Amino acid sequence: MFSARLTRALRALTLGGAALALPAAAMAGVVVKSTGPSSTAYPVGTKIDDDASITLKAGDVITVLTSDGTRVIKGAGTFRVGDRPQVATDRFASLTRKRAATRVRTGAVRGETDEAVTNPSLWYVDVTRSGTVCLYDLATVRLWRPGAPDTITYRMFNRENGASVDVTFDETVTVAALDPTRLPIVEGAPYTITGPDNATSAQVSFVLLEGDFETPDTLAEALIAKGCTVQLETLANSLEASAETAD
Repeated sequence: MFSARLTRALRALTLGGAALALPAAAMAGVVVKSTGPSSTAYPVGTKIDDDASITLKAGDVITVLTSDGTRVIKGAGTFRVGDRPQVATDRFASLTRKRAATRVRTGAVRGETDEAVTNPSLWYVDVTRSGTVCLYDLATVRLWRPGAPDTITYRMFNRENGASVDVTFDETVTVAALDPTRLPIVEGAPYTITGPDNATSAQVSFVLLEGDFETPDTLAEALIAKGCTVQLETLANSLEASAETAD
C-alpha cells in the first residue's frame, strides 16, 4: 500500500516538473501602424509573436503593440519583435481615461506642444474626421475640435430621422458635450457634422465597446474588430511618439 502511494506521489511530482519545464507560450503583439515597402506584408491588425523575427526594407516603419509595451521597428534589417518594447503607461492611461468633464478649456486639451495639436482622448469625437467611433457610453458624447482661436458652431444631425443639435465652441474651449435629449445617439445610425457655412466636416457612426481594456494591444484589437480606425490611428501615433522619445 505504502509503495503504491509513493509511486503515485512520485508520478505526480514528475508530471508537475514536466509541466513547469514546458516553454511559456509566446505573447502576440498586434501591428497598429505600417508604412513603407513591406506594409502589405505586415498590414494593420497582423498578430506577431514576441519571439518572432521580421525582415524589413529601407523605408519601412512598423509599430507593434504588445502587453509589455510599444515597439517601433524601422528597416532595413531583421528584428525580433519582443526586443526592448517601450512602456508608455502614463500616456496610455491619459489617452484612454473616461473623463467626466463636459467642457475643457483649450490649454488643458491641446497636444503636448502647440506645434502638433492632437486629440487628448480616444473617447472625444474629432469633428474633422469621418469614420466609426467606439464609445463606452452613447449618452455622454463629447465633440473635440483641433483648436482654433475663435468661436465656431458645428451642427450634428442624424441622417435617418433629421434630428439635430448645434454645438458652439468659444475661443477658450475645444471640447463640448452633446445634449442627449436633443440628439440621442443610436448605435449604427449615420450622423453628419457640419461646420461654418454648412460645409460637411465629418460623417460618423457609433458603436459600443463592451468591457475594459487595460493594455494597448487588447484595446487595439477591439478597435480593429469594431472598425474604429481613427481611434486606432490616434492610439498608434501617440504610443509611437512616446516610444521614439524614450529611445
